[in-house]
Amino acid sequence: MTEAAWHDGSIRVLVVDDHDLFRAGLASLLNAQPGIEVVAQASGGRMGVRLADELQPDVVLMDVRMPDLEGPEATREILDQHPSIRIVALTVVSDESDVAAVVEAGASGFLAKDTPIDGVVLAVRAAANGVAWLSPRAAEVVLGRVRRDGPEEEPETDLVDELSSRELEVLRLIARGMENAEIAHELGISPRTAKNHVSNILAKLGLPSRIQAAIYAVRRGLT
Repeated sequence: MTEAAWHDGSIRVLVVDDHDLFRAGLASLLNAQPGIEVVAQASGGRMGVRLADELQPDVVLMDVRMPDLEGPEATREILDQHPSIRIVALTVVSDESDVAAVVEAGASGFLAKDTPIDGVVLAVRAAANGVAWLSPRAAEVVLGRVRRDGPEEEPETDLVDELSSRELEVLRLIARGMENAEIAHELGISPRTAKNHVSNILAKLGLPSRIQAAIYAVRRGLT
């Protein structure tokens, strides 16, 4: 969780969506939850980028499709300036291109707009704690698309060389869609150790979330 969230005990959220009723309703429901404070609402991507820069919230709920600046581009701009902000994407349908675009832009979660408020709250809390929130179907879509696109050209210096053999094992399991508890069981280690390995992998590779790590691994043929 970011420093601000720890400081006052609440998760500061920015809601970005061009549909006024949906945005206002979601903000109201979130504000009613203990430990969550909606610090602002934005009616478009450009306003979302500006408010994220000014307020530096812990979590941004970002509509994928907006007329002025699409969600993936707004996500990229926010994370370029503030990589510690967690972004959870919102969309009406789990369209393959939408899911892939926003996750590859750096979002750490993905929610359908018809997700019950309890699910939204869980996603916000998970994001604030640095945990990726992506449904199994969405993960399948993203990794399937990456596999079909084929591996990228190998860079001259690949950061994967910085990983220990155990971290490489963990990275392969992340790319198979495993959570920390499953990784721990597979390797015969504690969940805490698995979590530490995942954190080290993200730090060494300079990636914001385990979804990004999975994409990285698939593109390098590590699965």
